[in-house]
Amino acid sequence: MARKKTNPEEVNVAAAAEEPAPQDTPLTEAGMPPGDVPEATTGIDPTPPLSIEMPTAEEAGADETPVPVEMQDTGKEPEPAEKYGVDTLEEAAPPDHVPSAEESDWGFQEEQKSAEPEAETPAPPKPSKSDRQKFYELKFHDLDRNLTPEERQEWNTIYASYRGRSAITGTIIGVDPLSIYVWNPKTEEREKKTMYCAIVVPYRVRIVIPASEMWEEGEERPDYVLQNMVGATVDLIIIKVEREGNFAIGSRRLANRSQRYFFAHREDLRSIGARVKCRMLAVGPRRCLVDCYGHDLDITQREMRYASIPDLRNEYHPGMEIDCIVKMFDPDNDKLEISIKETEVNPFFGAEQRHPVGSRRLAVISGKYGGGVFCNLPDGVVCMCNYSYQHEDADFMVGEHVMLIVQRYENEKLQMYGKIMNKW
Repeated sequence: MARKKTNPEEVNVAAAAEEPAPQDTPLTEAGMPPGDVPEATTGIDPTPPLSIEMPTAEEAGADETPVPVEMQDTGKEPEPAEKYGVDTLEEAAPPDHVPSAEESDWGFQEEQKSAEPEAETPAPPKPSKSDRQKFYELKFHDLDRNLTPEERQEWNTIYASYRGRSAITGTIIGVDPLSIYVWNPKTEEREKKTMYCAIVVPYRVRIVIPASEMWEEGEERPDYVLQNMVGATVDLIIIKVEREGNFAIGSRRLANRSQRYFFAHREDLRSIGARVKCRMLAVGPRRCLVDCYGHDLDITQREMRYASIPDLRNEYHPGMEIDCIVKMFDPDNDKLEISIKETEVNPFFGAEQRHPVGSRRLAVISGKYGGGVFCNLPDGVVCMCNYSYQHEDADFMVGEHVMLIVQRYENEKLQMYGKIMNKW
């Protein structure tokens, strides 16, 4: 039986009829896909116009360009940077600064324009930390791990004074000129100043007390007074700790405020005639500076002893603690007056019985003033003397022993008078 010849084109047409055409493929007028129709015969652009819909911001999701954190509006006002201490030596952040139009770029404007049509003002940088914040962030266990018990106790005392503003006591062992930065509240700027600073070393740590922290405002003393305070015992409060630098900064004037407050609220201390303690700070030939419960007082030689003293530096030195009597205290003006010599009985009382008129006594020349000579008797009585006719002033020097004769007494002035007869 003869086979029927099959045309290959018919087979292809039959296979194409059995398979349905894709639904998404558009057909031309000839019923064929655009790619199968020659451009020369159709005369129609086979490529249909494109219609692309842009996704919204919500549909884009992760494809959207993220806005930097610095550009996001938090809805809160930026906190101002902390200033330096008003009149202390604490280092803190610089004063507030409002950026100008040129400074408001911060390097984000180009990124803002490309990311969003409306640019946002970037938030200012975070304020720097204050000294107290840095102190609380210290790792004390790591820093104090290798310290001896004495060194650890010293640092614990410094830490406690800084935290609670409690006073500690130390001895000034030197006065050094140092350059420090001080915040000036008038100009609102940090200023570098070179000033004398008292040095206190309790055990191994150097504590620096600048001259600006030694005295209250309006009660400043000359530099030579501070230089003569070596050996004096002072109270101070730690206002800055440089743990890694192994030193601290103290303030004596803050400690004096606490002492004055304590004195003003103690009736047994501030009452007239009360017997209290004072400490020698600086001693000169004719006057000295003492500290009595936070009050810095100038005491002359007349208030030191009944007997005349040629040079106070031969009798007193910084660091001595002496009894004194409260003469007057004004709590409204915080004024205090004391007397050191009144802690003893005036040796003039009973002197007329011990040294009657006409008696000869051995004495020491303690001073000269206006042609008169002050002579101290062994019991502390001061006799105002003149020279006898055969002597002149150049023959007698202060500190020499002389023989005098008692001439008279004046009870109203509590004074004894006599005449120098000769050297002894």
